Amino acid sequence: MKEKQQEKSPIKQNILLYLENKGVTPYEFYKESGVTRGILQQNNGISEDNIARFLAYAPDVNIEWLLTSKGSMIKDGSTDIQISNDTTTSSMPTTSMNPGIGTPYYDVDFIGGFDEVFNSQVNIPATNIVIRGFEKASLWCNVTGHSMEPKINHGDIIALHQCTLNDIQYGEIYAVVLDTIRTIKILRRSPNPDKLRFIPINTNDYDEQEFDKSRIINVFEVIGSISKFF
Repeated sequence: MKEKQQEKSPIKQNILLYLENKGVTPYEFYKESGVTRGILQQNNGISEDNIARFLAYAPDVNIEWLLTSKGSMIKDGSTDIQISNDTTTSSMPTTSMNPGIGTPYYDVDFIGGFDEVFNSQVNIPATNIVIRGFEKASLWCNVTGHSMEPKINHGDIIALHQCTLNDIQYGEIYAVVLDTIRTIKILRRSPNPDKLRFIPINTNDYDEQEFDKSRIINVFEVIGSISKFF
């Protein structure tokens, strides 16, 4: 059986898009930025140090776009403010093996097998993710599927916070474990008080569904998502 080839990091793809937009060759970029030579052509992740070097090289890049592919590539001129190295570093996602730093990341897909990992008393997270703005999250995991694009993309990682049915704010995105399926959707009220409406963002390819509240085992607020960077 042929081994599946690892895909290039979305962050690397965005760096290459930025360089193309600026008319800069990879050779020129490596020479001027100090980023590890050849790293952008490799089908793997990118280190925190190399991301920091790119941000120092490209102060006009929109960090949210770099990490999530959302928004514009270049910062809005009205908010083009010099940022200190400390602030820039804390805005970037990093990993830590120190259990006291960041939020646990479990290398499991929410749609496939997440609840077995979540309910396990012996499962150990693969690492911790450290990123500003996601402090409310209690865990991170992988996500597959296209029903919530372009808000949440196939291959992203999502930050979750466990909640209850009483905590639900209708119109927001939740990751829900039901008795037979797991799904990530916008939740809304149903005309039937015993049900909830599960609404996709990608309505071209996916339909709205309704499920009985009694089938729900666990509910997690989706704090946000980012492209997998490691």
